[in-house]
Amino acid sequence: MNVTLVIPVLLGWLAGLFINYVSDVLPLTRRFSQPVCAHCQAPISWTAYLTLRPCGNCGGARTLRTWLVQLLTTGAFVYFWLYPPRAMGFWLGMLVLIYFGIITVIDLEHRLILHPTSLAGAVLGLIVGTTIHSQEGGLLLGAGKSLLGGLVGFGVMFALYLLGMLVARYRARKMQAAGQTPDDEEALGGGDMYLAGVLGLMLGWPFITNALVLGVLLGGLVSFLFLLGLVLRRRYTSDALMTFIPYGPYFIVGAFYLLFL
Repeated sequence: MNVTLVIPVLLGWLAGLFINYVSDVLPLTRRFSQPVCAHCQAPISWTAYLTLRPCGNCGGARTLRTWLVQLLTTGAFVYFWLYPPRAMGFWLGMLVLIYFGIITVIDLEHRLILHPTSLAGAVLGLIVGTTIHSQEGGLLLGAGKSLLGGLVGFGVMFALYLLGMLVARYRARKMQAAGQTPDDEEALGGGDMYLAGVLGLMLGWPFITNALVLGVLLGGLVSFLFLLGLVLRRRYTSDALMTFIPYGPYFIVGAFYLLFL
């Protein structure tokens, strides 16, 4: 056995703890704070939280997501330790991986892409994009391609956001006509625009267009399978077309493929 694998295993486990911690506290308090139990909302001691022990108040076990994040992050660190991403290298690549994990978990669970994560992602994205593209023709060219990618990513998603506002208004009118209270859901959230800008900074021009296309296709495929499942279970209604899905994780999958694979 290669003893050096202890390093990525330890780093991956710690990175998983950080992803879980940020995903647990940031959507609730918007700051780094003491974590609380997902079952009873009682504060969890740091010792119990970091060792993944059940809640001392209600005995509730840690969620399945917690364990999945720990295992997937550790496995990814080991894999990329052995086969580091050529464009970024191991250390920068793992920072990107941690960022992708935080955004994905929070967006799937809360339908949120928070401003603090967008700001941190912009800084990280500019560093990553400049590092990748400066290998082709110097620092200025790298920074220029990174900034152009960020502008294009944000601009494309801003146009789609405006279109999504029209869809959301149509949905609200339908709900009112059916005697329901509109829930202010957005077809495409404002956070998706900032995420596309961050991914554009990372990938640069023109690769951000590839990531957006991959994300849209993947999100469309998942939506189709969702509707197909409703039809097969005979639970399909016209309201199913008004169900919005978080697109952030699909854009991240596209960016992950381009950056790492």
